[in-house]
Amino acid sequence: MKHFACLLSFLIGLSAFAQDPAPEASAEATPTVAVPPSSELDAAQLRLMLRPLPKEELKSTSDAWFAHLQKVASSVSNKGSEGLHAESEELKKQLGEEEVALREEQTKVIDSLNLILKALDAKALESDAEIETYIAELQAYMNSVSGLQLDAQSGSKNITVLRAWLLSAEGGQRLLKNILIFIAIIVIARILSRIGANIVKRVMSKVPETSTLLVDVLSGFVKWIIMSVGIIMGLSALEISIAPLLAVLGAAGFVVAFALQDSLSNFASGIMILGFRPYDVDDVIEAGGVAGKVSAMNLVSTTLTTFDNKTMIVPNNKIWNDIITNATGVKVRRVDLEFGIGYSDDIDKAKAVLEDIVSKQEKVLQDPEPTVKMHSLGDSSVNFICRPWCSPADYWDVYWDITREVKLRFDAEGISIPFPQRDVHLFVEEGKLS
Repeated sequence: MKHFACLLSFLIGLSAFAQDPAPEASAEATPTVAVPPSSELDAAQLRLMLRPLPKEELKSTSDAWFAHLQKVASSVSNKGSEGLHAESEELKKQLGEEEVALREEQTKVIDSLNLILKALDAKALESDAEIETYIAELQAYMNSVSGLQLDAQSGSKNITVLRAWLLSAEGGQRLLKNILIFIAIIVIARILSRIGANIVKRVMSKVPETSTLLVDVLSGFVKWIIMSVGIIMGLSALEISIAPLLAVLGAAGFVVAFALQDSLSNFASGIMILGFRPYDVDDVIEAGGVAGKVSAMNLVSTTLTTFDNKTMIVPNNKIWNDIITNATGVKVRRVDLEFGIGYSDDIDKAKAVLEDIVSKQEKVLQDPEPTVKMHSLGDSSVNFICRPWCSPADYWDVYWDITREVKLRFDAEGISIPFPQRDVHLFVEEGKLS
């Protein structure tokens, strides 16, 4: 009896197996969509649901959402056509409001489909041209059906549709919110750029012997980077696609770089100047054939104010490839003066007068010690060198004051300052008068 029961159970199971199809075959015959179309899903929920899906399931999901978008877009067109041919204003208003409601649903579907295509693009291979074409076609379709379309032949319908669109959550309210977010991002980026620049200046000021030019360039660079990021984020908040813009900027950058080779050379020279710091702001330099005070610098050029108050903008490449003379890049400078006296004058007295003049100058430094020496015997004068030391800012005051005082004291002491002299000898030949 026991064996008979087992045999009966085996025959019943075999019969059931023969009647039911295989589970795998059934699954293949009726494929399911991982994330079915639904206007109830928000962006956060949809991202979480899309994250674990492979490429194949994302593809089937995008197909289902695209089919749903086509249905909604068709309903929008039909409702707009009904409103165009409606006889009464009341019916036109009602149909216009219904069209705007359908457009709100269409906008939600487009947003969701964009998220699905973004996830699909992230999980597809870079060499998968079929997926790239598929995504491009769907995005082209979405661009063609999105937005508010008005009819020039029906002014009352346009007013109704426009009013309803401005008051709708996915229309005017969404646009206003995006504009406010854009303005907020730009304002915050502006504030952060200033804060970042100030932080750079504060940090660089603690580094010993930091160039003011380097601090200005780095702070400006940080400010520019933060503002650029803010602008990109703001454009994204306005739902403007950044990828085509970046592609255009990349292509334009290549063309500009090729056309501005000299400017790039100036840029490289500017980096070298900032790195080696041959001069700084407010230094008096002579470079590139121009002498003056450094008033500003960027990575392309250096602005000098000449001694007669002219503004000269010198390319950095011209400066870096030439000799740079920095008159104020040191703590002390030597003033080189030379004075001549007559051969009949007392040289010890002249030396004592020069030493007295130098010692009474307040702007002359005592360390290093000034030098006053008889230097050479010239054609018409005995020449003394006078070499006092001073700060770079006092150079010309010391030069001019000592020169003036030497003239006054030599005159008072009876020491001559001879003019250039030349002896002419005449020889008279016998019988001739020269």
